Amino acid sequence: MCGIVGYIGNRTAYQIIIKGLQRLEYRGYDSAGIALYDDEVRLYKCKGKVRDLERLTTGHPIGGTVGIGHTRWATHGVPNDINAHPHRSKNGKFVIVHNGIIENFAHLKNELTNRGYTFESETDTEVLANLIESIYLENKVSVEVAVRIALSKVIGAYGLVVFSADEPDMVIGARKGSPLVVGIGEGEYFLASDVTPIVEYTDKIVYLKDEEIAVIRRDNFKLTNIRNDSMTPDITSVDVKIDNIDKGGYDHFMQKEIHEQPMSITDTFRGRVMPDKNTIHLGGISDVLPKLVTAKRIIIVACGTSYHAGLVGEYLIEEFARIPVEVEYASEFRYRNPIISSDDVIIAISQSGETADTLAAIRMAKEQGALILGICNVAGSSISRETNAGVYTHAGPEIGVASTKAFTSQVMVLTMMAFLLGRKRNIILPEQYRALIQELVHVPGYIEQILSHEEEIRNIAAKYKDATNAIYLGRGYLYPVALEGALKLKEISYIHAEGYPAAEMKHGPIALIDQNMPVFVLATRDKYYEKVVNNIQEVKARSGKVIAIVTEGDTTIRRMADDVIEVPTTPEALMPLLTVIPLQIISYHVALMRGCNVDQPRNLAKSVTVE
Repeated sequence: MCGIVGYIGNRTAYQIIIKGLQRLEYRGYDSAGIALYDDEVRLYKCKGKVRDLERLTTGHPIGGTVGIGHTRWATHGVPNDINAHPHRSKNGKFVIVHNGIIENFAHLKNELTNRGYTFESETDTEVLANLIESIYLENKVSVEVAVRIALSKVIGAYGLVVFSADEPDMVIGARKGSPLVVGIGEGEYFLASDVTPIVEYTDKIVYLKDEEIAVIRRDNFKLTNIRNDSMTPDITSVDVKIDNIDKGGYDHFMQKEIHEQPMSITDTFRGRVMPDKNTIHLGGISDVLPKLVTAKRIIIVACGTSYHAGLVGEYLIEEFARIPVEVEYASEFRYRNPIISSDDVIIAISQSGETADTLAAIRMAKEQGALILGICNVAGSSISRETNAGVYTHAGPEIGVASTKAFTSQVMVLTMMAFLLGRKRNIILPEQYRALIQELVHVPGYIEQILSHEEEIRNIAAKYKDATNAIYLGRGYLYPVALEGALKLKEISYIHAEGYPAAEMKHGPIALIDQNMPVFVLATRDKYYEKVVNNIQEVKARSGKVIAIVTEGDTTIRRMADDVIEVPTTPEALMPLLTVIPLQIISYHVALMRGCNVDQPRNLAKSVTVE
């Protein structure tokens, strides 16, 4: 959830770490801190953002070629200067930054208190720093051994980096359940929560696996596990361009990522959808395709926006492949003792590939013998490693906390998968398959058309910026889009919004309708069209404000709705990819007009790597 950057080498560490924290701020922005070693440990930290940390360090010594930094999303302890990372042990021997949750920290803290340790903060991380120090001092072992013993006593999740004033030419990184990568340079090493802070320095990356420990000195790098077994680093070359993690001339990452969707969707189907051959090829699942084709049931597990993509996938797979599909919140699925058999296929969806609840869910299902597939955006992520097979979305880095291009890329993968399965199972006949493929490759162009009307959509958003509540309605494929539209609005503008199946409005939500209630209705020309028209009439009869997303050329709803946004004509199954775009744009502009921080909404972080 939080962001970590570490460096050891020959350059001044401060600028590398500060720039890295700025790039990781989407992972947490409650507080920030940095520890540097230059003859002594210098520690600076404060509540607020990385720019506040920069102001704090102005005029203070910031030399040194070893350092660690952190930007925090609070779990244990409120956001303040004291709870900010890095944390120093009582006697100053160790400094640590940590992502995750130490579940047995209260027990460990009590033991340390009985041995004379005192604590300044409310965090579990300070407990870990003192645990390492107590082992180091009381057992007279090396720094490396002290860290390893301490981690063997810890229950919970961690991605951490620690260094000691007693061995200042060494930095130690470790992970269990929370991501950490090591970047390998020429006579220098980098550590980070993900690759975005370090790709301008090196493309050689090691993704640490659970319970692996990296012991890094200026001239060498050793990888072991928590039992001190030597491990062979799996060095991966990454291809992330700097302009992919900068705003590229846009005011915000979210706006940039909304506008990147024609390209991210193209990148997702490039080399997979071949309209000249009328085929779809998903190499990541080709080895398991026979079992997927004969699956008795598919269970999709995900959280947040990925869950909404999964709901679209349910409609797609059941219609085109005729395989029963269930969609589960990963956080509920992992705890409710679900019935899973070896005939089931589990599809885990996660932008980061590190979502803690989704990871736990697939591990549980794996134990029951199910085939596990992953849909994620980050190569080398935990989900990509722990699944039997899967498909990358190729959306590129998504920095804005509110997911946009990740959603449409996930839906594109599920669409390709549904069409492929449908053809393999002979549910989709050749002529229909050909037509669907031809339409699929036109989606990026259709989205470009919608984006060209951003100013008109912004003007609509301006009418509703002062709303306190909103309702989103959709049916069939567009019900999950209603859920996603409502989530986007409340995530970044803090307006309470709820999505419903349109027919459910009469079962309660209609009581909320009055002249102050904006109702966003997904009303494209499909088999539900006449029924949705009736829903709109019911809203208007109660003085509600209707903003309708309609198929281009619609005149019926235009006469009834207060505002209308048109999307190009495409098959019903592909409408989620188009209709979500205006809802993203509306949320973005409403949030801007309300003075909200679009890229860093309060209380949220990008990657939920803790429960």
